[in-house]
Amino acid sequence: MTTPYKDKILILDFGSQYSQLIARRIRELSVYSEIRPFSETLEAIRAFEPSGLVLSGGPASVIDADAPLPHPEIFDLGIPILGICYGMQLMTHMLGGEVAPSAKREYGAAVLTRTAESELLAGLEKNLRVWMSHGDRINKTPEGFAPIAATDNSPVAAMADGSRRFYALQFHPEVVHTPEGVEILKNFVYSVCGCSPSWTMHSFVEQSVSEIRGRVGEGRVLCALSGGVDSSVAAVLIHRAIGDRLTCIYVDNGLMRLGESEKVVRTFRDQFHIDLKAVEASEQFLSRLSGVTDPEEKRKIIGNEFIKIFEAEATQLGQVDFLAQGTLYPDVIESISFKGPSATIKSHHNVGGLPERMKLKLVEPFRELFKDEVRLVGRELGIPEEVLYRQPFPGPGLGIRILGEITRERLAVLREADAIVIEEIKAAGLYRQIWQSFAVLLPIRTVGVMGDERTYDHVVALRAVNSRDGMTADWVQLPFELLARISNRIINEVKGVNRVTYDISSKPPSTIEWE
Repeated sequence: MTTPYKDKILILDFGSQYSQLIARRIRELSVYSEIRPFSETLEAIRAFEPSGLVLSGGPASVIDADAPLPHPEIFDLGIPILGICYGMQLMTHMLGGEVAPSAKREYGAAVLTRTAESELLAGLEKNLRVWMSHGDRINKTPEGFAPIAATDNSPVAAMADGSRRFYALQFHPEVVHTPEGVEILKNFVYSVCGCSPSWTMHSFVEQSVSEIRGRVGEGRVLCALSGGVDSSVAAVLIHRAIGDRLTCIYVDNGLMRLGESEKVVRTFRDQFHIDLKAVEASEQFLSRLSGVTDPEEKRKIIGNEFIKIFEAEATQLGQVDFLAQGTLYPDVIESISFKGPSATIKSHHNVGGLPERMKLKLVEPFRELFKDEVRLVGRELGIPEEVLYRQPFPGPGLGIRILGEITRERLAVLREADAIVIEEIKAAGLYRQIWQSFAVLLPIRTVGVMGDERTYDHVVALRAVNSRDGMTADWVQLPFELLARISNRIINEVKGVNRVTYDISSKPPSTIEWE
């Protein structure tokens, strides 16, 4: 895929957990970046026309016989290259240097000392705090390279071939544990690659409007509207591009939160004046989900039922060729692994859950964006903050927050509990500070006592996490007083619940949603 942006950086991914962070940091410099698999063809790389390449880290060792390697001619493209961690060892190995196992592995914080002047580290202090994560070391630099920085354990912690504009780092500049890492990336992107900060949300909106018009032509588009940030911004963007040839379909699948459906319909009809059709389909979804307990099967069923409804609505509207969705980059990454051996974590209803033979063609303007970037697009489009800063809500709705079988009775319990969680989080002034906060209904019952009588009722788990893009997340240390208030209200106000727990796991190793 080509892009309209003159200045852009291509990241070849070797399986690093930090690859998305590299892309984000470069985008934060207002330069467009994309992640492609390490096995990307030379033709595809040339077609992308990158201003520079970044070779990511990865879990492998270049010494291994089956180590992932890119096309060898990437070093003949005549563009700057930055190798990070595994990328540095890869450059050394492929360009004639020597890589060997380190006698002492280096993981975590280290002090980097600059040993020579270079464009990459220009303007930085002599000693820097950096974040290491490697088991191999550089014993001999390739011809043309010279060391430019070292740590106590790595004599060659950074190296440069200024004439070819090749640079390599043994540490990770993209993580927050390397405080000056953004400055290093800025030097590479601006000074070495010659990029200008031209990728802005204003330019993205203008280009997206043009692309949508070109792709859709005189056709009509159905937008899968959930009321969440992603689909809401997508609907307004597409409406700007094609006007009344957009029809939004809101499906009440019976898995929505308390009062959700009424609010979404009112907002889009009255405030945005977008053509919206609300479809009541709770019986269709719940009957298909009856008896289903496997999380992946739930997601795929929900995805299939959504598409059936959209195709049926498209038939009633006449000739409709396109389905618009608010699919985000993390959805794509988690659903369809392009790293080779890495595993699919879970399918998303609007990615991996789609039927193989879908009649409507997809329009996904945010497929390469992260959540906070979509919010910036929304600001550019003038969407109110009340809509933009809603906490993320999964496409499958409460269906993946009820562990085990989905029934109307269990949905009613979870709706009431979840409403209390959100109400109390907002009352505490924490809603905008937290990425996601919600309730989960567990597939167990526990013994309790209420009014001197034995109970055997449901357990509700609370989940609150902070994240920048959903790729990683830390659990929020909510005040004990708030947790106590939420627990007390749920147990006293939600019939059938006698126990509340709090989830204190982060992502990874857990995911944000329980299913």
